[in-house]
Amino acid sequence: MADKEDDKPGMPDPEEISRRLSDFLKTSFGDNVSFKTVTDGENPFSQFTEPSGEDHDLKTDPSEGIHEFNLLPREIKAHLDRFVIKQDEAKKALSIAVCDHYNHAKYLRRLHESDPEKADEIEFAKQNVIVVGPTGVGKTYLVKHIADLIGVPFVKADATKFSETGYVGADVDDLVRELVRKADGDVGLAEYGIIYIDEIDKIASQGNSFGRDVSGRGVQTTLLKLMEETEVNVRNPQDIQSQMQAMFEMNKGSGPGKDTINTRHILFIVSGAFSGLEKIVEKRLRQGAIGFGAEKVEAPEEAVLQDELGTQDFIEFGFEAEFIGRLPVRVVCEHLEANDLFNIMKNSEGSLIRQYEREFEAFGIQANFEDSALHPIAEAAAEEKTGARGLLTVCERLLRNFKFELPGTAVTQIKIDGDLVTSPDETLARYMSEASFIGDSRVIGEISAFRRKFEEEHGVGVVFETEAVARLSELGEQRNQSVLQLCEELFRDYQFGLKLIQQNTGRNTFSIDASAIDSPEKYLSNLVVASYSKDEPDSDSPEDSGGEEQQALL
Repeated sequence: MADKEDDKPGMPDPEEISRRLSDFLKTSFGDNVSFKTVTDGENPFSQFTEPSGEDHDLKTDPSEGIHEFNLLPREIKAHLDRFVIKQDEAKKALSIAVCDHYNHAKYLRRLHESDPEKADEIEFAKQNVIVVGPTGVGKTYLVKHIADLIGVPFVKADATKFSETGYVGADVDDLVRELVRKADGDVGLAEYGIIYIDEIDKIASQGNSFGRDVSGRGVQTTLLKLMEETEVNVRNPQDIQSQMQAMFEMNKGSGPGKDTINTRHILFIVSGAFSGLEKIVEKRLRQGAIGFGAEKVEAPEEAVLQDELGTQDFIEFGFEAEFIGRLPVRVVCEHLEANDLFNIMKNSEGSLIRQYEREFEAFGIQANFEDSALHPIAEAAAEEKTGARGLLTVCERLLRNFKFELPGTAVTQIKIDGDLVTSPDETLARYMSEASFIGDSRVIGEISAFRRKFEEEHGVGVVFETEAVARLSELGEQRNQSVLQLCEELFRDYQFGLKLIQQNTGRNTFSIDASAIDSPEKYLSNLVVASYSKDEPDSDSPEDSGGEEQQALL
């Protein structure tokens, strides 16, 4: 009888039950939650421990670097100047606000060590910042690089995804919890992080709306307490994984650690395009000039907007007075003109042309941007009215066909100049007519990697003629070596001779032909001897030392 019960059809075994429960949890909560059976004596919550095995003591002190903050405003601005063109007033205001904020945190830290009661009595108005500016002018870039410089966790989010607590949508408290994740579980460090909220203008309440405005005024109300000082639960009560972790800590017998995050020292920076705000300021200025003999007030330019923008203008735009009062530092970013966009491409460390150089290089093609191309690209991008983002739009439209057609051909160098910008189709046709398809793209990739490494380490560049590429491929097959290994072996000491030639002639780039593959020492020796001759060309252009065949160099 018992055997019949055991053999009852439809009764799954323990492994099947485990599998079904695991599938259910993954379907319901994603891959962050799993299920497994346990043996006697095994911790039933072991799957919820941190991957590193660390306990993450939530009482850990924040990084000493924060409390040794000693940067000057001009030093922060100088750092920002490397990455963001223009926006000088915004850089100054942000640099000062950041220095004041973290200097105060450092002062309180030291005072708390000597006199905790007095430290608790110190009042401080947080210098949270609101940044006004059109899209693509560098608002996010500024804040990100400030956080990188200081070494604090940084969280960015769009205001449009939030709703008032208790309603469908993201909870603003999750921003603070995200700081803890960015700080690798160090709550102490997270309490000195930076929260950046973009598109804040989208939560301005509408005066004619009916019902509860949970995504506008409701979010403003919820953000009020965060921007001042409040305690936020480390774990989201709606998150099953967080609750499982809390259960595990209690199961260990140690009890939960610090379970809240204090926002007193978290710096909040919000930004938005605020389209139409200038009209509100203009209207207010015009109303102040009504009457006989009153001078006509022109529409304010950005500099005037910087000086005239007031709290009442934000309130009329749709913000609560209490909310805008928590953002005492106001910054207005300037529009980017064609000249500014040219400087971004030419001088910024995060220049878009560096990205395109890397993208072409991945296909074994060296891309050289000339000023004759950068100027018209900047002018076309300015017409897009999307700031620096317009550069990507213009470049992608201009170079799309080149990135599609040229990879896999013998064309390994492309000059992006004025002719290419004005006549892209004709320029592409010319490159394709001179090119031939090659067999192994892996060869090009390995040669490209060697060239990049050689130039980075030694400060001189080398380019390979098409015949040299073919010879390297053939020799690599014969020796059963990768082309990269072969290049490193053949040209192991080339930097010494090339740097000598560089001193003699001023050249920075040297071509490698097939004869250099067969006899690298002899080829280099001839180049060195020629560098002492007055006939040695001093141009870096490969075309100066090889005729039409030099059109396709790698």
